[in-house]
Amino acid sequence: MNPPPAWISGVKAIVIACIVITMLYPLVYVIAMSFASPAQARAGVVFPTEFSLDAYRAIFNGGTVVTGLRNSLFITVVGTLLSLAATSMLAWGLVRTRQVPGAKIVLVGILATMFFSAGIIPNFMLIKYLGLLDSTWSLIIPGLISAFNMIVIRNFFQGLPEELIEAARIDGAGEWRIFLQIVLPLSKPVLAVMGLFYAVAYWNTYFNALLYINDSEKWPIQVVLQQYVLAGVAIPGAVVSPDQPPPPGVTLQMAVIVLATIPILVVYPFLQRFFTSGVLTGAIKG
Repeated sequence: MNPPPAWISGVKAIVIACIVITMLYPLVYVIAMSFASPAQARAGVVFPTEFSLDAYRAIFNGGTVVTGLRNSLFITVVGTLLSLAATSMLAWGLVRTRQVPGAKIVLVGILATMFFSAGIIPNFMLIKYLGLLDSTWSLIIPGLISAFNMIVIRNFFQGLPEELIEAARIDGAGEWRIFLQIVLPLSKPVLAVMGLFYAVAYWNTYFNALLYINDSEKWPIQVVLQQYVLAGVAIPGAVVSPDQPPPPGVTLQMAVIVLATIPILVVYPFLQRFFTSGVLTGAIKG
């Protein structure tokens, strides 16, 4: 096959460069403005050249954003671990359809949840009757198992060598030992990717938090972002020191956006290498 003409390659390079710039510029601008000096932020410069840490000092002195970060970190870490444990155990049980009575019926019921949902009001009533209103657990338990993620993990489990499982069973290993010491270690790629999916979902929890959480001390960072950035409300106590004026609102807003975005961006590159062997394999087999 002949290579394309040089002008076509040049056009492709220009188009790709424009797309990259379009995608990266907003992120770079937000990060740069979060470090902008008060004078340049008030002047409304397009791209700052003088930098300061006053916005971050003020945010960490205020406590509201720190509390939101702490809440989101708890929800993300605990929720991801519990979701991976529950999803992988359910997926393994549904793989052993011969050993688990009614496994196929359960699988059909889980697949049905991908097409039908109860709606906002029934979900709210369920959370209320369970006594989870104004509790952090209301943001974890309802989304503990994702049907899509469970199907991907189940399909990955089905691709594991059956001979290995049977050999372990002949050697006297029980179901729990097979699952914990053989299945899970072999499933690190798919578990890593599903963990990333769960972590992103928990970290970005917003709408459910608005519905179920009234105490501002329990708000995750996304609700804090909406309340104090999108709504334009001043962050309580966000000052560098009592004898200094607070930093400009734009630098505080950009700093909150950075703190709400960077954690997931930092985690993603470490798990990217598992995507091909994890999600694609689990999604194709079955």
